[in-house]
Amino acid sequence: MTAITHHIPDALLAAYAAGSLPHAFSVVVASHVSLCPDCRAAVEAHQVVGGIVLENSGAVALSDNVKDNILAQLDAPVTPAPTHKRSGVFPGPVMEALKGKPPRWKSLGMGVRQDILSSDSDGSVRLLYIPPGRAVPDHSHNGMELTLVLQGSFSDATGQFCAGDVEVADEDLEHTPVADDGVACICLAATDAPLRFNSILPRLLQPLFRI
Repeated sequence: MTAITHHIPDALLAAYAAGSLPHAFSVVVASHVSLCPDCRAAVEAHQVVGGIVLENSGAVALSDNVKDNILAQLDAPVTPAPTHKRSGVFPGPVMEALKGKPPRWKSLGMGVRQDILSSDSDGSVRLLYIPPGRAVPDHSHNGMELTLVLQGSFSDATGQFCAGDVEVADEDLEHTPVADDGVACICLAATDAPLRFNSILPRLLQPLFRI
């Protein structure tokens, strides 16, 4: 993997460390953190600071019902959450979302494929497979989009993004990402609102592709 030059903004790392980031974005941040020592160190620093704040906060009285509920949960049998290791270009958090299985690619046309890992009212996260030289249609954003490159690279008006890099897009960015020459570009992309496509055909197909 080449050196990572595009990182997760610190505010998102802090939200991830605090557990307040929506699930779709958390999958992307967790995947990037697993690849990037710098952002992993930043998350650990935020977690340490959060622990210190909790230790120094004043005690809060709990009702008997809350105490009983907590004790009951402690007594309940615990089923460890399944964990998955990296497989090929897919980091552990992606394999967790895939439940340890290969992606189930669905065609979007022109060789571009996707696998929607999760989708709810808070957002969606998906894998994208883009052949060399192919482009995602020109679009802007109704919210935020995080795109992590897992294989290959893509370029747009803001620069080039290689494996491990993350592009953060918001309502101010309109772009046409194009997969660079070489191997196919595989990305992990999360959004909290539908994209705004400029061409008629992508807009017509948007409800079908759920993007």
